Amino acid sequence: MSRVCLAVAIMLAAVLAVQAQTPEDINFLAGLPDFEHVGDMLPDYLNRQAFELLDQRARTVAAISSPDDLARRRAYVRERMLAELGGLPERTPLNARVVGTLDRDGYRVEKVIFESQPRFYVTGNLYLPTRGQPPYPAVLFPLGHEIGGKSNADWQHVLVTVARRSFVAFTWDTLGQGERSQFYGADFESSELGETAYTTEHTMLGAQCLLAGDSLARYTIWDGIRALDYLLSRPEVDPTRVACTGNSGGGTHTAYLSALDDRIKAAAPSCYITSWRRLLESIGPQDAEQCLPPFLKDGLDHADFIAAFAPKPYLILSAIRDFFSISGARQSFAEASRYYAVADAPDKLKMFEADNTHGYRLPRREAAYNWLSLWLKGHEDHAPESRVELEPDETLRCTGSGQVSLSLGGESVYSLNLKRLEQIRPRRAPIDSRAAAEANRDEAAQRVRKLTAFEPPSGPVSAKPFGRVTARGYTLDKIVYESEPGISVPALLFVPENGAARKPAVIYVNERGKSAGWGPDADIESLLARGFVVLAIDARGWGETRPPQNPDEDNATYRMFGNYPDAMRALLVGKTLVGMRAMDIYHGVDVLASRPEVDATKIYAYGVGAGALALLHEAVLDRRITAVALDHMLVSYESVVTHRMNHDVWESVIPGVLKSYDLPDLAAALAPRPVWLVDAVDPLGHRVKLEETEKEYARAAQAFRAVGAPASLHFATTRPDQRVKVFD
Repeated sequence: MSRVCLAVAIMLAAVLAVQAQTPEDINFLAGLPDFEHVGDMLPDYLNRQAFELLDQRARTVAAISSPDDLARRRAYVRERMLAELGGLPERTPLNARVVGTLDRDGYRVEKVIFESQPRFYVTGNLYLPTRGQPPYPAVLFPLGHEIGGKSNADWQHVLVTVARRSFVAFTWDTLGQGERSQFYGADFESSELGETAYTTEHTMLGAQCLLAGDSLARYTIWDGIRALDYLLSRPEVDPTRVACTGNSGGGTHTAYLSALDDRIKAAAPSCYITSWRRLLESIGPQDAEQCLPPFLKDGLDHADFIAAFAPKPYLILSAIRDFFSISGARQSFAEASRYYAVADAPDKLKMFEADNTHGYRLPRREAAYNWLSLWLKGHEDHAPESRVELEPDETLRCTGSGQVSLSLGGESVYSLNLKRLEQIRPRRAPIDSRAAAEANRDEAAQRVRKLTAFEPPSGPVSAKPFGRVTARGYTLDKIVYESEPGISVPALLFVPENGAARKPAVIYVNERGKSAGWGPDADIESLLARGFVVLAIDARGWGETRPPQNPDEDNATYRMFGNYPDAMRALLVGKTLVGMRAMDIYHGVDVLASRPEVDATKIYAYGVGAGALALLHEAVLDRRITAVALDHMLVSYESVVTHRMNHDVWESVIPGVLKSYDLPDLAAALAPRPVWLVDAVDPLGHRVKLEETEKEYARAAQAFRAVGAPASLHFATTRPDQRVKVFD
């Protein structure tokens, strides 16, 4: 609960001797038949949006009936994927070197370090046959999300087996795995995010990347393309016979790389291909590396990875009991089969199913060996996999310490993303006149509307009463209003008994829900004591409408990222939680403005945490709000990029926002309306020093001076013996 009170030191008990309502009393939807599943409202709404987009896509791809149609689809898929990634980095010297060799029976392992970007070191193992005659066919092997990185037992079985069968194979540690932890803590001897934190690392970094307009997959895909560059640089490799295969995250990157790089001639992703409809109906979005917003808005699905590769040989390897839905895999296979028929190459697309669980298990491995032999050697190979002597992790390492960050230093995704920020940060003109301030205000509104996907509402808001509580000093109405079809917002309307017939009003938005501001000496009571009408709302996904946590989701991960699944759902369909919650706030202002007790010329807004951030965006678009208080709000989006770690920021992510604006720019756009910034926080939730906040908001202060209202921008911090007075 916020410690900020919107009042002077008033003994509320003397003013309001009330019958206290507990949070349980005012979370009133529980048990109501119409709202039995209110916690499912947000994911259900987003899924419906996604399914509509997938239905539109189905109608589009149904028209593919010729090789030319397929070629156009291939070009479209690649163009959209590259846009979603943020483009690819510049191809620079690999500076590859072999740092060790292991001689084994029938093959040799070379330990390789290369630079996919300058001083961004990648550690890999090259498996070379010692029998047969080069040049050999080759296998690019992206790793899956499993413990051990390139030393994982399943991966070693594949790599050793294909080398013994006269393929050159190359694998590398992907981000967050093996020797490439991006958050390695020497004291912990593991990632600072946990021993098995590879996907956690992806999602933490993913927020930083998206704010700058990129996907984390931009880095992982580029590592793979540069790994292919290295593989093809070897004289032992026949560049006309190169395949790609991998499992799980490696299946993801097999799909990605095969769709984007023509040098790959055959593909076999394992335990990844499904369909987005089944993903959303089952496990939901995976980590940030595996989601490319706005993928669904762009009209794409898993079958498009195959369409972009057609008509080259493609084998879908699936586990019937995988968490990646087998029915989704079958649907994508059926769709892709049409494309291969159109290309007159039906024999080049196959699907292999094994009745087991997730992983590159033996049946799928042996199916892959046969597929690789068929299309890279010209004959089938049904020989069983022979015994493999597994190497310990220490033996396969390329660095002495086992970590690039310790042995080599160099760049990280964090440091590279900082450089991207410098490249994309917009040049901001000074706000040195009233005309400049007004132009900035209008421009900010346009950018907010576009980037948040805020859709201007139409028509009156529909609000229904659900009971009234009368206490000494005020009445409390429980209401629900419809923000848009499928989204109901529960709210509490507090009306003081005394004061003018039409009173000033405050819309209160707290990321912890409407009940978080209620209680002795808390925000809402303080406002009531001063004669304000207060509407406290649960914007979608907060308070009573917060989705239940997936029981399979790690509690620490959930606390770290908040409601990541729905944040990512929104981004995939081309929306943002910020924009949708701004819509909920907008309609809350509608409710206040329609009340006979409210002076519609004096509607203020108070937000806490992520509620403040959403409210700031809405206030830029809604001039009915005449003053704003922002309590414990993230100090800036840029701070997420400049801090190594972040906590619970995903629900506030707007892709590419730092190319257009930051939160201080929005504060500037509110001038001359009074704004209070109280206890701004950094991306880990720590309070930012007052002087640092003032420095961050220097441009906002410039805007307020330009319109002749320098005193309307307030910076404050709470102290044990002093409360912050706002709206005064």
